[in-house]
Amino acid sequence: MISFEPLKVLKNQEYRNLLSGRFFLIIAFRMLATLLGWWVYQLTKDPLSIGLIGLSEVIPAVGSALYAGHVIDNNEKKKMLLMCNYAYVFLISFLLIPAFLGHRLHFSGHEITYFIYGIIFFTGICRAFLGPLVPSMIPKIVKMENLPYAVTMNQATFLTASVSGHAIGGFLIALITIKYTLVVIICSMIIASFFFWSLNKQFPVVKHDEKPEVWKSIKEGLSFIVRTKEILGAQMLDMFAVLFGGAVAMIPVFASDILKVGSEGFGLLNAASDIGSMCIIIFLSLVPLKKNQGKILLCVAAGFGLCIIGFGLSKLYWLSFGFLMLSGMLDGISVVIRGTIVQLKTPDELRGRVMSVNSIFIMSSNELGQFESGVMAKIFGVARSVVIGGALTLGTAIFIGSTSPKLRKMEY
Repeated sequence: MISFEPLKVLKNQEYRNLLSGRFFLIIAFRMLATLLGWWVYQLTKDPLSIGLIGLSEVIPAVGSALYAGHVIDNNEKKKMLLMCNYAYVFLISFLLIPAFLGHRLHFSGHEITYFIYGIIFFTGICRAFLGPLVPSMIPKIVKMENLPYAVTMNQATFLTASVSGHAIGGFLIALITIKYTLVVIICSMIIASFFFWSLNKQFPVVKHDEKPEVWKSIKEGLSFIVRTKEILGAQMLDMFAVLFGGAVAMIPVFASDILKVGSEGFGLLNAASDIGSMCIIIFLSLVPLKKNQGKILLCVAAGFGLCIIGFGLSKLYWLSFGFLMLSGMLDGISVVIRGTIVQLKTPDELRGRVMSVNSIFIMSSNELGQFESGVMAKIFGVARSVVIGGALTLGTAIFIGSTSPKLRKMEY
């Protein structure tokens, strides 16, 4: 039965401001990811070069994540959110140099590519802090009984922005070229900051007279995750499933060389999985999952792998779009289950550290998955590498499901 009870969380003005700021920020990030994948591939014509974008970001992001969690739990969160937002604006602005002046300064394609990798390396450090901040702020803004609904709405906002960003990015590249698309991306980041300014300050939960030592603080967060088997199992499943099933990273190659649909078709294909995720999360906002969340999580992970196999085998644009959209629907269910479990089971004083570890799993699966896809494509060919990745994702879901009884029985 459809219920509009979950939508009442949107009556909270501060929560709406947080979601609005995140919406414009995620649009910017997705447009940027779309633009960089297309730009680098046009410069190099090498699938591995796309994978190196993810590697350039994930190394500093994962390396900084545990420390970022400690800092988030021991400092005022609104100030950190704004600092990270403006750091992104500053760093991405440097990409305007090769975009507008590359030919005039006689930059080669490889020089521009290396410059992009360098900028993305530094944005990875910002991401280590920014990624856990918004989820860790939500429980202080909404009531605890509304937290599951707030988590679902947060994911719906994220995916709506992802769909918009991927699609708009592809269209803007075709319509106004790469350099002016970068200007739009930077403007979107600045708009996000206006909403963040309206948030209330969130000071840390202080338990001691002095701040704890960094390593002791990090260890406390890690120990909590290891003890909480449902969180650990769900994160491991997501990490390995998406790591092996990172077909999205190869979409520029499929659009350009296999399906031959150009930048417009690339934008839609790039948004297909997010469209599916957005549709299912909107549905789950009205019809929440009531039971058997662990079994559902395992089933959707296996289905995700099958969709990736289908995408790798497809030679038809509409069929490829359908497989990616269905994979996004299954991934959307997984996102809601995992996000709700993490929020409900984590105490306030540990949220930054737990969300930072969660971000490591997410970044490891997405960005390392992007790199893994590039390497596999180089070795086996693009289509064959995607099929192999889908098969490994399916195998991972079966293995974790058969060896993790707590995850199978998980409910909230």
